[in-house]
Amino acid sequence: MNNRLEEIRKQRGIKQEELANALEVSRQTIGSLENGRYNPSILLALRIARFFGMSIEDIFIYEEEEEV
Repeated sequence: MNNRLEEIRKQRGIKQEELANALEVSRQTIGSLENGRYNPSILLALRIARFFGMSIEDIFIYEEEEEV
């Protein structure tokens, strides 16, 4: 799953640590989300979307793999 978290966070001038504190997660969690090493739980995805006043789909991009 891809996401626009880093792009949106930077556009709003928010540091990773500030976002982490607001969401009550570690800064490392934010970094892992932004680098695509970690997919959020549905609850964390909802909290992120609410924090930015956006829908989950505006932040997280899910692309189904096509079957051959």
